[in-house]
Amino acid sequence: MKKRQMVIKQISRNSNTSSSWTTTSSATSNVRYLECQKNHAANIGGYAVDGCREFMAAGEEGTVNALRCAACDCHRNFHRKQVDTEVVCEYSPPNV
Repeated sequence: MKKRQMVIKQISRNSNTSSSWTTTSSATSNVRYLECQKNHAANIGGYAVDGCREFMAAGEEGTVNALRCAACDCHRNFHRKQVDTEVVCEYSPPNV
């Protein structure tokens, strides 16, 4: 669905030597909506789900239908949210 990337760069220079170091960090988050958890039998005191396995948007991004599932017609909030985050840190040692 949505990906977010953050990059941090830091360069430090010491006036006494010609050494410098660089640290770069980036984090990428990938959000997916999986099985529907809407209880269709809640009004009669039971528990029944429809079996929808993954959210599929019924419309284009930015429209009202983008929040409705094309398979089960439920709102996206009824689907289990899974966030996969990948963090990468790079460090280059000082040049001596």
